[in-house]
Amino acid sequence: MHINILSLFPAMFSGPLTESMIKRAIDKDILNIDIVNPRDYSTDKHHHVDDVPFGGDVGMLLKPEPFFAAMEDIKIPGHVIAMVPGGKVFNQKKAYELAQYPALTILCGHYEGFDQRILDNLVDECISVGDFVLTGGELPAMLVIDAVARMIPGVLGSEESASRDSFYNGLLKYPQYTRPRQFRNLSVPEVLLSGNHQNIATWRRREMLRVTYENRPDLLEKTVLTEDDYLLLAEIKNDCHSK
Repeated sequence: MHINILSLFPAMFSGPLTESMIKRAIDKDILNIDIVNPRDYSTDKHHHVDDVPFGGDVGMLLKPEPFFAAMEDIKIPGHVIAMVPGGKVFNQKKAYELAQYPALTILCGHYEGFDQRILDNLVDECISVGDFVLTGGELPAMLVIDAVARMIPGVLGSEESASRDSFYNGLLKYPQYTRPRQFRNLSVPEVLLSGNHQNIATWRRREMLRVTYENRPDLLEKTVLTEDDYLLLAEIKNDCHSK
């Protein structure tokens, strides 16, 4: 996959794109990332990229000229998204959808946002990472890139890793344990040491339902559950109410 990033602060990406999974994906040529600074396409001597909004309002808006020029210089823009507070909220399903495109272009907002002509004419969809406002779109763009990259074949060490992540199947992930078996009188659940794969699978499914019910019950309304899931969920709710 090829990802273009339009950002006024490209140095912010130097850490996240040069470490861990993203770096390995780039080194393997599975992922290619180009960062473009719209300021380089500003035509005035001070390289302004913002101006006051018409109609009177606080703050400054990103001007259309640098962004249009920058986009016209990108050979393969692919699917274009803008990181803005008012966009559709990003989730695992959207990460999977975006991973299907051979190329993505991400526009990072700043100041009071984009001139609407940028969004109307250059952008396929606007995305938000949550109901809060950040200084700019760089951090949200990093989150999107990381989540999308995990969905690209060959990026993770195991092809099963992504399918076991939280949210992939609509539920949060079950608790996990590693060595030592005993630590400060804290034990690993016996079922995980039993070697009985069916019992382990049942325990994990129950724990996924429990963790989701306790922390994100809203997800249960959006997830397709089996009859066995509903039985487990009834046990979980009964246990919670009896505490």
